[in-house]
Amino acid sequence: MGKLTGKVAIVTGASRGIGQQIAELFASEGAKVVCAARTLNEGEHKMLEGSLSRTVDLIKAKGGEATAVTADVSVESECQALVESARAAYGTIDILVNNAALNYYLPTDTYPTNRWVRCFAINVHAPFILSKAVLTDMIPRRSGAIVNISSGAAIGPGRGPYEDKTVRGGVMYGASKAALERFTQGLAQEVAQYDGITVAAVSPSQVVPTPGTIHHKLVTGIDDPKGEPPMLMARAALLLASEAPVKVNGRVTYSQQILKEFGWIDEAKGRGVTIRGSGYSLI
Repeated sequence: MGKLTGKVAIVTGASRGIGQQIAELFASEGAKVVCAARTLNEGEHKMLEGSLSRTVDLIKAKGGEATAVTADVSVESECQALVESARAAYGTIDILVNNAALNYYLPTDTYPTNRWVRCFAINVHAPFILSKAVLTDMIPRRSGAIVNISSGAAIGPGRGPYEDKTVRGGVMYGASKAALERFTQGLAQEVAQYDGITVAAVSPSQVVPTPGTIHHKLVTGIDDPKGEPPMLMARAALLLASEAPVKVNGRVTYSQQILKEFGWIDEAKGRGVTIRGSGYSLI
């Protein structure tokens, strides 16, 4: 029996990268997985490979159960429709993974307002809307898990003066991920009264090579030695979704940090281990 046998999970941003790996791993552990993103078929995205159809096909080829639901999570009605489609397919929701994210890596003084607002809608507002929706299933049963995928960008550059004055265009992304971490711990405290619900956040300890990070030149390629395999993030998400809430509720953590802490890996490095994590990961 897998760690998630009998569970129903929604994974956003499941068409590629970390979200795809999480969806595949959860299915291999027995979950019925609703894979959500905007790209249904291969080739529909203008720049990046990957699609919901491919993710679902990979899961089913290994004997797992999954269904694809297209959704633009920047729109509240589509978030609500996603949850309703998941219930229609498999029943009440046990696990939500808020993985979908967006950034354009532009300097703040030239960042188009409509793009800034859209990024916050996907990175912060969607996790709130989706969490609110699935909690109507979790609270009556006093059971469930919400796992938010954060980023090392939430740490920020600290206070000045600054020797490094390079403009990297990560202000919006970092600000939205810092907000997501604060949302995580606030919601975790609110649901603690129900005992059996986990709300947690996890970031990569090292940059994960994905179609997105390769496109934005955050890594040189899929085998970049400074990166970590996406499976580490998938396993960290699995740990947070399957461990007892008393052990992980309210945790803001990093992939290799949490995996080593619980004995799922022997060696660890990067953020949360050899590099200091965000303030929320320390409280």
